[in-house]
Amino acid sequence: MADPGATVLVVDDTPTKRYILSSWLRRAGHEVLEASGGQEALTKVADLRPDLVVLDVRLPDIGGFEVCERIKADPATSSIPVIQISGKAITPDDRTEGLERGADAYLAEPIEPQEFTATVEATLRYYRARQRAEQMAARLAQLAEITLRINEAETFDHLLKVAVEGAAAMLERQAEVLALPPDGRVRRYGGRPGGAAAAEPGGQDLLARFRQIAPGDQAGIKTVTLDPGAWPTAVPGADVEAPASGVLCRTRQGSPHVYLGTRTRAPLAPDEGNLLRQLCQALALAVDALRAYTEEHTIALTLQRSLLPSRLPDVPGLSFAVRYQPSTDNVEVGGDFYEVLQLGDRLLVAIGDVAGHSLHAATVMAELRHALRASIIDRVDLSATLNLLNTVLRRYHPGMTATVCLLIIDPATGEIELANAGHIPPLLVNDEASYHRFGNLLLGVADERYRVDPLHLAPGGSIVLFTDGLVEEPAIPLDDSLEVVRSLSETIGEDLDAFCDRLTAKFGSRADDVALVVLRRSPA
Repeated sequence: MADPGATVLVVDDTPTKRYILSSWLRRAGHEVLEASGGQEALTKVADLRPDLVVLDVRLPDIGGFEVCERIKADPATSSIPVIQISGKAITPDDRTEGLERGADAYLAEPIEPQEFTATVEATLRYYRARQRAEQMAARLAQLAEITLRINEAETFDHLLKVAVEGAAAMLERQAEVLALPPDGRVRRYGGRPGGAAAAEPGGQDLLARFRQIAPGDQAGIKTVTLDPGAWPTAVPGADVEAPASGVLCRTRQGSPHVYLGTRTRAPLAPDEGNLLRQLCQALALAVDALRAYTEEHTIALTLQRSLLPSRLPDVPGLSFAVRYQPSTDNVEVGGDFYEVLQLGDRLLVAIGDVAGHSLHAATVMAELRHALRASIIDRVDLSATLNLLNTVLRRYHPGMTATVCLLIIDPATGEIELANAGHIPPLLVNDEASYHRFGNLLLGVADERYRVDPLHLAPGGSIVLFTDGLVEEPAIPLDDSLEVVRSLSETIGEDLDAFCDRLTAKFGSRADDVALVVLRRSPA
């Protein structure tokens, strides 16, 4: 028998007929519910959700054809099979109408017990198969959705919570997950269907237990089972009554295992085990990707900061504040840089941006900084320096471009020499804040004679230099963003570091690197 535990609703207004049909069903091992009318049948179908309805065609209140139609029209009950029975509506037209209006089978009386039970079993067998297929399709859709959410997670804890909550909901069982992020602190989360994931203790002990179950460092997937009696050994003090079935996954040799499992008295069906394996593999790949991203991001930031000045010179009459803010969306190093060099009593300040985000852009930026330093060893000529940088870029890195702004300031007099190769103009704050005019052609494009402009910074005046990453937004005109900087710079205040914080906070997290230099000439 396909499903001896089925619940069958028998609907007939004749008590004797209900009794006979019910007795046949009970002898076949089914649980039987009864209804004497159409409205009562619809109420019981809605409230009790039987596995099958045996429905007489002739009912005193609502006809059997209409009852069947209503059952099939409701999405909540449309999958419940209906067998219609009649001793009067037995013509081919009657049977055709019954089937067209939703019946899954149509029996004309008199009916033999064997024919009736066989029809019931065949109908149940078909619908059980259909329900399994629909459940699997729904679970596969859940698996795809969980995998997408896993890949969108930005932290390890969020990643593991999504996985354990998804496994619990998909398999309708208590689930748990275990993983080891780069910080070396094992994370273990548990969750129940419909509930939020919560951190659980004993992750380190459980990971050690799994290392014994799957020794070595080879990549692969292994299905494991822990009986309730094994839990105290794996996790001291654990109070576990149900066995755990789970998957250990390692995507590459030497990487830590990721464990995803369920805890339940009923064992997982083969298709449920396959779903768990697929989800665990997707989780392990996401953990490895996030681990690699974290490690690469740390290396990139370390490299980027190593290319920036380690400290600023102490220049009487001038105060400084600098910021370097890496992109929030890009793990690669970029080409933004700043430089502050003391030239006797004067000071050279440079800011620039090599196009692109890559190790190549960072190395080109380093070459330009070294060429800049070499160009001012014997004599200082900003026009010649920019010409040298342009030549270096065009000769050794054709196709690359960069913007660079150089200025030399004398703190005693406030006299400034300024040369700008395509960079955002510096913002001068004397009595009011205003941008200097745009400069020369950017580096790497063509030969150019770089103009040097004389400026003056009054006592107490300031200069703000920044790269385009601070102000560029795809949906906002550049002039609008530049005006925001200019407006904020009119009230820089005494604390330059606090001003830098206000300025970067105003624009928030950026999709590009940001370099920022603010200097002030001391009051007379």
